[in-house]
Amino acid sequence: MSTVEIRQFICRTDNFGVLLRDVDNQLTIAIDAPEEQPILDALAAEGWKLTHILTTHHHNDHVAANDALKRRFNVQIIGPDAEADRIPGIDRGVRGGDRFAIGVLDIEVIDTPGHTLGSVSYYMPGLAAVFAGDALFSLGCGRLLEGTPAMLWQSLQKLRALPDETMLYCGHEYTASNARFAASINPHNLALHERVTEVERLRVAGEPTLPVPLGLEKRTNPFLRADDADLAEALGQGGQSAEAVFADMRSRKDRF
Repeated sequence: MSTVEIRQFICRTDNFGVLLRDVDNQLTIAIDAPEEQPILDALAAEGWKLTHILTTHHHNDHVAANDALKRRFNVQIIGPDAEADRIPGIDRGVRGGDRFAIGVLDIEVIDTPGHTLGSVSYYMPGLAAVFAGDALFSLGCGRLLEGTPAMLWQSLQKLRALPDETMLYCGHEYTASNARFAASINPHNLALHERVTEVERLRVAGEPTLPVPLGLEKRTNPFLRADDADLAEALGQGGQSAEAVFADMRSRKDRF
């Protein structure tokens, strides 16, 4: 693949903004558009011009800057077809299983409903990266604001099936709070303890906890391990279905 550069930065309070730059073709993609000014600042710092926005879902903290950026740069906005009527400025709707390219970047769309009914994630195999919006967080997952536990568990299984070396990018810096919950329900997971320590170090240093290899998430994120018998036993859910274990964990996290 030709050179692709990635810049990640904070928007609003805890949203992540992400820019991808196809250097050879002079194309710049934003993953969601939480807030205009931080995106403009990141573009100016690099001398880049925005050409595309990939929207993961319709929530305002992911689309708030769509219209302003479209007026300024005439960008093409791509997002989930199932939420097209709620995504400002959308030009192209996509669905799970769709594949398309922007410059050198081959992009695969994965349906990941649960947080919202039409949420999608964007997997870029050549970049070994997945942009999951609010479906999957490091050591956590999205709240069930529209979908069901069964729906989100199915979505997370799709993401879990991606290669271990895939770098996970998420919509928010929630890892520290997720880490505290994960450690509370899975206290004997050594890999999780190591991850918690690393997250604490990064946050004290003012550094982001993302991206993170998906392989590490598979070992440490309890929401990706709802079908793990040992974790189910630790939760008092031995013998229950993975969907039931997942629903129990999500309910506990809501109250944590």
